Amino acid sequence: MKKILVFVSIFFVLTLAACGGDESSSDDNVIKVGASSTPHAQILEKAKPILKEKGITLKIEEYTDYVLPNEDLSSGELDANYFQHIPYLNKQIADIGYDFTHIGGIHIEPIGIYSKTINSVDEVAKGTEVLMSRSVADHGRVLSLLEKEGLIKLSEKVDKVEATTEDIVENPKDLKFSYDYDAAFLPELYESEENTLVAINTNYAIGADLNPLEDALILEGEESPYVNVVAVKTVNKGNESLNTLVDVLHSEEIQNFILEEFDGAVVPVNGEAK
Repeated sequence: MKKILVFVSIFFVLTLAACGGDESSSDDNVIKVGASSTPHAQILEKAKPILKEKGITLKIEEYTDYVLPNEDLSSGELDANYFQHIPYLNKQIADIGYDFTHIGGIHIEPIGIYSKTINSVDEVAKGTEVLMSRSVADHGRVLSLLEKEGLIKLSEKVDKVEATTEDIVENPKDLKFSYDYDAAFLPELYESEENTLVAINTNYAIGADLNPLEDALILEGEESPYVNVVAVKTVNKGNESLNTLVDVLHSEEIQNFILEEFDGAVVPVNGEAK
């Protein structure tokens, strides 16, 4: 009986050890990435089976805001995130002190300015209100669009990426600027507010069934510096699995998917983002 008990005990210990070994081996090939639901999570879903063939399991955590994905990356809840453009990432690093970097640019989402009742730039009346998100990193791109259309003029001394409303030196239409809104809430304001201009990020525009190419009154061009990137902790910038993710996102299959799925409203980038 003692021999039997000893044998059973040894078998039980060996079984647990084997299971534990398998689990840790599996965990080494699991990467958890935070992403905005549209289009980032959709793009990652398309990449999932390709990564699986390479022995990497991709877990996607979806977010509806621009704050938590970086907090969760910093805390170690995520291995990477894919939701933000480079100016926003740089501002978060400067303001909060995150030890982050990015390991590749994936796509551009041209921001658009929309209006339910204004059908052309010529119809913009004196005193029209412009609604923007509270994300200061996006203010420069919105103001640059307005300047390009001749609605305002920015100081020549400021980098347009960093421009704020304080850098407006000419405002012939006396536009009024409001920027205390969550980016996700702006499509609702577009639906409810009349005689206003609403700047909406493309991911939220698509999520609200807007077609940026058709519905935007003013749309950013493909030359935009606001490339969406895969961000990681600096210590993980050489992580093989995470860099394989970027390689897959740069693949012809994924880039074609981006073009076809979003009808050109999301523009793939295949190369080094600065």
